[in-house]
Amino acid sequence: MKFVDETRIHVKAGDGGNGCVSFRREKFIPRGGPNGGDGGKGGDVILQADAQLTTLLDLTYPKQYRAQKGSHGKGKDQTGKNGEDLTIRLPAGTLVRDDQTAELLQDLFFDGQRFVVAEGGRGGRGNARFATSTLRAPRRAEKGEKGQERWLRLELKLLADVGLIGYPNAGKSTLLSRISSARPKIADYPFTTLVPNLGVVNREDHRSFVVADIPGLIEGASKGAGLGLTFLRHVERTRLLIHLVDISEIPTRDAVKDFNALNDELRAYDPSLQKKTQFIALNKIDLPSVRERAVDIKNQFEKIGQRLYLISGQTGEGVEELMEAVFRTFESISDQSHG
Repeated sequence: MKFVDETRIHVKAGDGGNGCVSFRREKFIPRGGPNGGDGGKGGDVILQADAQLTTLLDLTYPKQYRAQKGSHGKGKDQTGKNGEDLTIRLPAGTLVRDDQTAELLQDLFFDGQRFVVAEGGRGGRGNARFATSTLRAPRRAEKGEKGQERWLRLELKLLADVGLIGYPNAGKSTLLSRISSARPKIADYPFTTLVPNLGVVNREDHRSFVVADIPGLIEGASKGAGLGLTFLRHVERTRLLIHLVDISEIPTRDAVKDFNALNDELRAYDPSLQKKTQFIALNKIDLPSVRERAVDIKNQFEKIGQRLYLISGQTGEGVEELMEAVFRTFESISDQSHG
C-alpha cells in the first residue's frame, strides 16, 4: 500500500431544504389556512479517527466530499427529511488544518474521535410558521441555508511509542523486523526505506509497544536534505527514540559526531524533540570491523554521559537487553504519569 501522509480535500455540508408555501384545500373549509412545512437540515461532514488506518491514500482521490442536502418542506405541515451526515475516516494522529489560513482545526489523536468539520445548513421555515392573528394567509417561506464548505489540509503524524532514527543504511529496518512482525524492505544501499514502517513489539508478559522506523534522516534533513524533512514530523508523536549508530561501511567514522549531527537536526526541526529519552545503540557488531572498535566507541559515549548498547539487528545479539531497557523506561514513565 502506498504511504501518503499529507493531502488536501474539499468538504461541503448539505444545504438545508426550502420551506413550503401551501394552504389547506378541504371540502367545506374555504379558508383552511397555511400548512407549508419546514425544510430539512443539511447533513454534516464529520471526520473520524480510525486506528486501523495508517495512510491518507484513500483521500487523495476523490478530493471532493459532499454531505446530503435536506429535503424541501411539503404541504400538510410535512417537514422535509434531514440530509444524511457524511463521515470520513482518517488515520488516528491526523492534524486537520484550514487550507487557506493554516489554522489547526482539530488533532484527531484518539481512535474513534469525531469532529464536525462542516455543519449542514438549517432548513427554511414554511409559511405555516408565519401565520399570526393579523396575517392568517402568509405567502412567504424561507429558503434553506447553505451548508458550510472549506478546503482542508490533512497531515498525518504516525502514532508510535518508539521512533528508530539513524543515518540511512544504519540497520533500522533490520532491527524492526527482528523485534516485531513487520517486514520492511531491506537492502544494503541508502534510502531503502522510503516510507515509515510500523511494527508492534510483544513481550511474553503481554507488554507491547509500537515502533516506527523513520527513514531518510541525514545531516541537513531539517532544511530539506534527503528525505528527512518529509518524515521528521513522525518523530514528534513518539515517547522515546532509539538512535542507531553505524560504522560498518567506514570503520574510522566518528560515531559521536554522527550522533550529535542528527540531534542537531532534531533540534533545528523542533527543539522539544531533543528532550525525548534516547537509547543509543551501535549496530552490526556481528561484523569484525565493528566489534574491534565497539569498546572504544562505548567509552567515547560514556565520556559525554551517554550509555551505548552494542547490538546486532541481523543476529539478535544484545537486542533483548536493549528492549528490556525500553520496557523499564516505559514503566517508569507510566508510574510517573499515574503518580
